Amino acid sequence: MKKYENRTYIIGGFFVLVILIFIIRLFSIQVIDDSFKTSSENNVIRKQTDYPRRGLIYDRNNELVVYNEAAYDLMITPKQATYIDTSLICNLLEIDTISLIHKIEKAKNYSMYKASIFMKQISVETYSKLQENLFLMPGFFVQTRTLRKYPYSTASHLLGYVGEVNERVLKNNPYYKEGDYIGVSGIEKAYEDQLRGQKGVKLLLKDVHNNIQGSFNDGKFDIKSQAGKNLQSSIDILLQNYGEKLMKNKKGSIVALEPSSGEILCLISSPNYDPNDLVGRKRSDNYLILNNDTINKPLFNRASLAQYPPGSTFKLINALIGLQEKVISSSTKYKCNEGYIYGEEKRKMKCHAHRSPLNLIESISNSCNAYFCNVYKEIIEKYPNTYEGYNVWREYVISFGLGNWLNNDLPTGQKGFVPSYNFYDKIYGKNRWKYSTNLSLSIGQDALLATPIQLANMTACIANRGYYYTPHIVKNINNDKIDDRFTKRNYAMIDSALFEIVIKGMQKVVEDEELGTSNLAKMEDINVCGKTGTAQNPHGEDHSIFIGFAPMNNPKIALAVYVENGGWGSTWAVPIASLMIEKYLKGTIKRNKLEKEIIEGVIDY
Repeated sequence: MKKYENRTYIIGGFFVLVILIFIIRLFSIQVIDDSFKTSSENNVIRKQTDYPRRGLIYDRNNELVVYNEAAYDLMITPKQATYIDTSLICNLLEIDTISLIHKIEKAKNYSMYKASIFMKQISVETYSKLQENLFLMPGFFVQTRTLRKYPYSTASHLLGYVGEVNERVLKNNPYYKEGDYIGVSGIEKAYEDQLRGQKGVKLLLKDVHNNIQGSFNDGKFDIKSQAGKNLQSSIDILLQNYGEKLMKNKKGSIVALEPSSGEILCLISSPNYDPNDLVGRKRSDNYLILNNDTINKPLFNRASLAQYPPGSTFKLINALIGLQEKVISSSTKYKCNEGYIYGEEKRKMKCHAHRSPLNLIESISNSCNAYFCNVYKEIIEKYPNTYEGYNVWREYVISFGLGNWLNNDLPTGQKGFVPSYNFYDKIYGKNRWKYSTNLSLSIGQDALLATPIQLANMTACIANRGYYYTPHIVKNINNDKIDDRFTKRNYAMIDSALFEIVIKGMQKVVEDEELGTSNLAKMEDINVCGKTGTAQNPHGEDHSIFIGFAPMNNPKIALAVYVENGGWGSTWAVPIASLMIEKYLKGTIKRNKLEKEIIEGVIDY
């Protein structure tokens, strides 16, 4: 019996110990540590995301081009929405009962315990009404957000826009949650990580009427958000605006660079759209309208995505390669009999009527097709076989930044096309083609393609006498230095001294009244160098092209203008480019008649 008495004491002692542990623990929870009290009263504490202010964007002259406006999202936590006054909510939000039920079910499917957006971007007026009635709406609260505002209503393709994250982003990036905003295009996308900032968390106390009473524990447990970094872009917003005005009722692009830095001064794609149209609750509807416009394609960034034949502007590159390869000199002359005859079939590459023969500088000024057919032939046939000659020629071309991505900071783009010998092998068979097969490469046709930004970069390389800086759209971020890749020179495979010959020819293009094809670009006190182009278009009227830079020495601007179906380069591209140069270098326009003609001019498509 004694052994059973000992067992009774042991069991009794165990229960006493357990009771003591519970008493001590309860005392600790209820008297010593009030954090557990907070947990038990979780229904009066709201955990709310503190969204950061998105970084501001300025132009190169510190003009504010993108800022933030207050916006409000109505949030719901379904588990806490114990009573829903259908009539009240429908009246406040101006929605019907079916929409209300759909939104509630959507929130429940997301989570019963986590807050989600019930209605995004409500107006200030609706927000004021909600504030007065939230105590009648348990489970609902208003989340303060910001929306982007574009005061100049311009530069849509360059600045880009912000939209809600999609499923792919949510899956691959844990930073974002459903309903978060992210840069979708342009600078907003390219510099999303710097502009977005870092989210924080606020713990807010609310009363039984769902009204916020202040921060929990004076904000001791809050995590403050960090504002996004401000960004100074390289663009000149006034030049951008002016270029868009000149391109009204036309399709095409203008890209202007600062040769000494590679900074993009303007990047115009026409037709375009007001970036404010893709902000707020009407964004989805407006996006569908823009996206469904398959004729004008306003969402398509022609400056970086459209690939065109460079046309006669490419003759400058062939001239430089010919000089470097020593198959021509500045005094070399070739006859032109209104074209170049080649091949066993005696085919003819046509050219316009002009005096003949011409030397290199004159041929650039007059844009003689026959001259550059001869140059291309001499380059290829200098080598033992077509393959070797063509590969040498192609390496020169690529060194000007053609046929590659350029490694710029634009979020979208095409790399153009400089065909390899394999391209022609597939079409004609190995060892079954020669220089005459792709002779139109000599005048920027055949399979050769370039984007407007590549043509502008090629022009900057010529203006710099043999090197370029990678084009970029940002000068600094929070006054910090930009990526090193934008400050390094990229050299073309041409001796710098040889550029002076070609540049002299480009000067004659503008100033020579007998042979020059760009006399409209001539200005009294600005020495403009340029080259026209007329690219063949199998789908309609030829494209009008002009590339140029100014001044001739110590150039401040290099640009490319491409007007689809504009005909001769001198018709549309030359006057547009010259007005852009005048606007940038002088700030005002004296040639008001020309300006009026271009602004009011319409190209039928």
